[in-house]
Amino acid sequence: MSGSTPGEVTSKAGRNLPMAIGVGLGLGVVIVASLLLLRELFVVIVIAAVVASIWELRTTLASSRGIAVTWIPVAVGSAATIALTWPYGYQAQALGIALTALVVMVWRFGKGAEGYLADVATSIFLAVYLGLFASFATLLVAPADGHARVLAFLIMVVCSDTGGYAAGALLGKHPMAPAISPKKSWEGFAGSVVTAMIGGALAISLLPALDHPWWQGAVVGGVLAAVSTTGDLAESLIKRDLGVKDMGTLLPGHGGVMDRLDSLLPSAVVAWALLRLFIPV
Repeated sequence: MSGSTPGEVTSKAGRNLPMAIGVGLGLGVVIVASLLLLRELFVVIVIAAVVASIWELRTTLASSRGIAVTWIPVAVGSAATIALTWPYGYQAQALGIALTALVVMVWRFGKGAEGYLADVATSIFLAVYLGLFASFATLLVAPADGHARVLAFLIMVVCSDTGGYAAGALLGKHPMAPAISPKKSWEGFAGSVVTAMIGGALAISLLPALDHPWWQGAVVGGVLAAVSTTGDLAESLIKRDLGVKDMGTLLPGHGGVMDRLDSLLPSAVVAWALLRLFIPV
């Protein structure tokens, strides 16, 4: 396969599987440790991932479309929104993104009129897509049982990704959205839904801090599988529009940080809403 070396095991997407698995496991250990030891550390990890994604996208957008992201106000505003959502909740989310948008509009004045709308619109889009969506992870982890809520959320998304990959690789015959992501199949999507529902049912019913009926977890898992897949497809469209394979190169075997956040960001919004509905704080 092009881009691989002799003896290297690659995925259907041409990635180094041992490297990808190793990096994924390492990140998983760090995240779980932060949840069990000090939940605030999890928020720090989320902020670091978002800021890294903004940095990567700054370069990618500039080279592919000539878009100059006002990355400093977007990064600072997103980080502040994610952090301040812990003590101030919805008010921090609304005010944080609104102020970020305002600063972006003013910050861009210095470069003149040419490209102003594209630069500002893209920068505000990133503040919402990364800063606002990621702040729902803060809402997930903030309650006393927040570590269990985030663990359940991650279990469902990982089950969805793993089940979808396995089912698609073994059984995939009917393309789901060939114009967007040719390798995604309806069989893979079915695998995502089934495994996410199983993972959700087990997580919600067995995690001591949650201990709710299994069917609630199955419902959340099924919905998150659909949202996760939608997030994957949305990022695929963005990458096709930009003409790039990956959003960056910071994560060996995975591409960029944003390539790992694509399904997590929209899923965090829906996971928070459904878990709050079924398990009130």
